[in-house]
Amino acid sequence: MVYQRPKGTNDVLPQEAVIWQKLENTERQIAAKFGYSEIRVPIFENLNLFQRSAGETSDVVAKEMYEFTDKGNRKMALRPEGTAGVVRAYIENKLFGPEFAKPFKVYYLGPMFRYERPQSGRSRQFNQFGVEAFGVEDPRLDAETITLAVEILKTLEITEVKVALNTLGDQESRQAYEKALVDYLTPYEAELSEDSKIRLVKNPLRILDSKDPTDQKIVADAPKIIDYLTDSAAQYFEEVKKYLALNGIDFVIDEELVRGLDYYNHTIFELIYTGDRFGGSELTLIAGGRYNQLVEELGGPATPGVGFGLGEERLIEILAQNEDLKEELQPEVDLFLVGVEEESVPEIFQLANTLRERGLSVAYDYTGRSLKSQFKLANRLKSRYTIVIGSKEIADKVYRLKKMSDGTEFELALKDITKGRLED
Repeated sequence: MVYQRPKGTNDVLPQEAVIWQKLENTERQIAAKFGYSEIRVPIFENLNLFQRSAGETSDVVAKEMYEFTDKGNRKMALRPEGTAGVVRAYIENKLFGPEFAKPFKVYYLGPMFRYERPQSGRSRQFNQFGVEAFGVEDPRLDAETITLAVEILKTLEITEVKVALNTLGDQESRQAYEKALVDYLTPYEAELSEDSKIRLVKNPLRILDSKDPTDQKIVADAPKIIDYLTDSAAQYFEEVKKYLALNGIDFVIDEELVRGLDYYNHTIFELIYTGDRFGGSELTLIAGGRYNQLVEELGGPATPGVGFGLGEERLIEILAQNEDLKEELQPEVDLFLVGVEEESVPEIFQLANTLRERGLSVAYDYTGRSLKSQFKLANRLKSRYTIVIGSKEIADKVYRLKKMSDGTEFELALKDITKGRLED
């Protein structure tokens, strides 16, 4: 039997892994500039954690969860997103205590799991990077979080992006809006999709996010939440926009923007790709917002929070089209040791280790290739230099190096072959 990877998963091969490393290093470096530290949490949690955080009417919980019962008869689930596990860790480890600075800022990255129909930019196992900041409710922090997201894409030279912004208001705003929305939708109840009929009772805002064509037609003329904001919620949103403008970030107000998870309030945002990589379709690259009730909902003290999640596969698809970047990222070997005679094999083995201890990457032939074939292998490995090694070189401990890019040659004593010398 020939085994194949499970449907909806991917192998990341070495030539692709360098692009992943570039992306993840960029994410880590920029998060650190904004004061975030890494947190690592399990890839599976109690099923109820995700039901309470995402909401039982969300597509994630209702249709896409990888659930299982473990040998202790506990209902568990592979994590479909990162925020819930981070909030659980925040509460369990009492990271809200006075000994921790506020806002408490963390970032995470790793695999998530959703049983979705595999398609471009979506997999059943996918990788997500995200940031969460707890303990402060301030428009500057919302704007800073969006700025961080923009900075990641800017650093990766992904420029065909628009920032879409909306607000869900505070609790009072949301309650007033939900009543108006239910009043508007109730006469259309019979025409709504089955999912939306359930949501009309449990969480009417989720109907605004429906992909059903009939639902979309119905909600096109629905009331807008912007008209139901309290004065304080409206002022908060104005402050967020002001600080984004101060950071030079262009944005559009999208009154139809509703995040797919139930725990958001106040600021919500998406960074949307507008290029042609995905057949001209606009696709969300980064999405997030403020959630001031989630920590309390999951058993912690009342704690405001704000953050975002970033699907790495979509960014990888865009970055993989950049041939210059791919060429730049391909690994190089500093030195390839070319053996002239069989007797030099032990010395080459020992020399390779000596040079590696000095921080150089070193390769050599393991299979008895001819001189010509060894040089071909050095080229294939993108070796910067070659050293031909025979009995004379071993005896004198002086080696002739050839720079593969232009063919220039020069001699160095063994003690002088260092990383710094080869980078001069």
